[in-house]
Amino acid sequence: METKEERIAKRHRLRDERMKATPGYKVFSVMFTIGYPFVAIFTTLISGILALISGISRGMAWVVSGGKSR
Repeated sequence: METKEERIAKRHRLRDERMKATPGYKVFSVMFTIGYPFVAIFTTLISGILALISGISRGMAWVVSGGKSR
């Protein structure tokens, strides 16, 4: 006789297997794999632009404060 935890684990495993067999899951997996490098590059570029703008802003605040700002 199986325990409640084993039944739940078995139900989840079967659900996951059925989900992974669907065309939508397969399409999503392929598109995610193809698109991931573009997302990573976009994130890196935006982070770099924000760091640059932040640096300029901090520099301007330092100049305006007469060199007293950190």
